[in-house]
Amino acid sequence: MATAKTTKSATTKNKASATAKKTVKTATTTEKKPTASAVKKIRNTTVTAEKKKILFVASESTPFIATGGLAEVIGSLSKALASSDKFDVRVVIPLYSDIKKEYRDKFTYLGNLYVHLAWRNQYCGIFTYVKDGVTFYFIDNEFYFKRPGCYGYYDDGERFAFFSRSVLEIMPFINFYPDVMHCHDWQAALSAIYLKTNYCFREEYQFIRALFTIHNIEYQGQYSLDLLCDLFDIFGEYRYLVEYRNSINLMKGAIECCERFSTVSPRYAEEIKNAYYAHGLEDIVRKNEFKLSGILNGIDDLSYNCELDSHLFANFKPDDFSNKAVCKKELQNMLNLPQDSETPIISMITRLVPHKGLDLVTNVIEELLQDDVQIIILGTGDASFEGYFMDLAKRYPDKFSANIAFNGDLSRKIYSGSDIFLMPSKSEPCGLSQMIACRYGTIPVVRETGGLYDSIKPLNNGYTFANYNAHDMMYVLRQAVSDFKNKEEWSKLMFRAVTTDFSWNHSAKDYESLYLDMLK
Repeated sequence: MATAKTTKSATTKNKASATAKKTVKTATTTEKKPTASAVKKIRNTTVTAEKKKILFVASESTPFIATGGLAEVIGSLSKALASSDKFDVRVVIPLYSDIKKEYRDKFTYLGNLYVHLAWRNQYCGIFTYVKDGVTFYFIDNEFYFKRPGCYGYYDDGERFAFFSRSVLEIMPFINFYPDVMHCHDWQAALSAIYLKTNYCFREEYQFIRALFTIHNIEYQGQYSLDLLCDLFDIFGEYRYLVEYRNSINLMKGAIECCERFSTVSPRYAEEIKNAYYAHGLEDIVRKNEFKLSGILNGIDDLSYNCELDSHLFANFKPDDFSNKAVCKKELQNMLNLPQDSETPIISMITRLVPHKGLDLVTNVIEELLQDDVQIIILGTGDASFEGYFMDLAKRYPDKFSANIAFNGDLSRKIYSGSDIFLMPSKSEPCGLSQMIACRYGTIPVVRETGGLYDSIKPLNNGYTFANYNAHDMMYVLRQAVSDFKNKEEWSKLMFRAVTTDFSWNHSAKDYESLYLDMLK
């Protein structure tokens, strides 16, 4: 789809505004703004009149495109909520060029409109696709989204401002006004801010409640104040909402504007009130803590299933781990490690960045490699860590394997073929890897922070250490390695790990309660 050229009026803002509001006609559809008298009727137009309407606004979602845990949550949580007869669940994300062709070919084109953002007037195509009971919408604009990947561009602020504004603009077009608009992370923060500012006087938007979920408070969407009007289309009367410490802070604005905000684990909700974890937003969090809640993420327990997963070398059952030994042997063979069933494999699947605890690992890993262990690392990230681990693999070829890649198939083979999974994060809002490891009978060793604290309990389904200290981590790792030698007790621990319920059943119910409470 060709992208409309950006237009700028040097003489009047009103002209651009008028252009943006023109009725857009397609071969099959005429888009009109509903009259006030029609609002109530429109808002009740759902598959079932009693269903509450939930709209997820996010920058990525499985199975279409994913760079991390956010996409997993959007894809899994929306599916879990849609399985209930209480909700009509829909998701809107950008139409990136990297979305898999197998899905793009199935998308249905609904039509297009033009989105007004400051002096810009940009084309916005709308595509849709229904999967697992969830209706997905895709915002098309090649100027912003026909690029490799999702993030990391100089104009990310403009890209996601357009996306957020588009979410509000397409509501009349798709005839869907949600009861709750659930926005995720800073990329979707502006959709909540626009809802409560630029759109708050439109009658059809006045009953929409906004929930903002923080998946990682480190990334806040911070920009220079001189971009406020020209880029974000936020004017003086609303400046105070997004201004923080002499800059624009979009996450701060969303926290201020939303009826509720949440984090992805109860522990993290408490931690971000503290400066050590909040990356400068602790004052805003504490100011708004009356509307804060923490709900632990789940995982798709059908996708991550040792009995059904087609990526594994061999499938196995929670009451019979004999084929896990096959997974281990084949993994060792694939990565050119000695095939020894008695040597425990310690694995890490992570982004190679400091807050994942890699400074602890680099401090003691060579000492640990003197023990009877093999260590496997999979991930990409900072060049310093990538180089260090590749060099280590050359010096310890029989004990250490560095796989500098993002590889979903290999990750599942490592989860299923390892014995111990290390996750020593400095901070971890929720974490999914420790849950996935449990699903394959691989025992996590984690630091007690965020969702790691909420999900892994010592000697129930894993091992934990509290202090952010390399030798505390080493002590607990060696305890796990020692316990691995006791096959009977280790098998019991594996069984408890595999059977821990990390599905969305509990968490989805918590979100249901939160949504319904917001609508009282």
